[in-house]
Amino acid sequence: MNCSRCKKDFGPEEARCPHCGEPNPELSGLFQTSTVLISSGGADLVYRSVDEVPAGLRTKLLKFTNGQNSATILIADQRGRKEIAKAMRNLPGPAQRRLMHSILGAQATAGALNWLTLPRRRAILAVVVFLALAVIALVFIHRWS
Repeated sequence: MNCSRCKKDFGPEEARCPHCGEPNPELSGLFQTSTVLISSGGADLVYRSVDEVPAGLRTKLLKFTNGQNSATILIADQRGRKEIAKAMRNLPGPAQRRLMHSILGAQATAGALNWLTLPRRRAILAVVVFLALAVIALVFIHRWS
């Protein structure tokens, strides 16, 4: 099969042209792509995969992305989010929590405030307002001698 963009030959079972990355029009379905952007030495370098990154730079990339300050960035459309949620439901408890923490970061730890639902917040606000009004009423009712 010949690529419509670069006119080079590639296998019909491949999802993309290995030379230029053009999608195979014969195949339909889900296409996954990746882009690696590396800013190093005052230059911005873009690669289609980690395998394309030169060996010396790839070693640095792997070292820094596996470190303590690394993070996972996941960008998904609505369908992708549904697929991730479906896959996460099938994970065992601790693995699911680790993945949620990895994906959501600090938002996952905010789950400790789940007990503070909207009705409870309204009840707390009502109690605070009632106590404030009671204090104001006591100040006005009290006779200063």
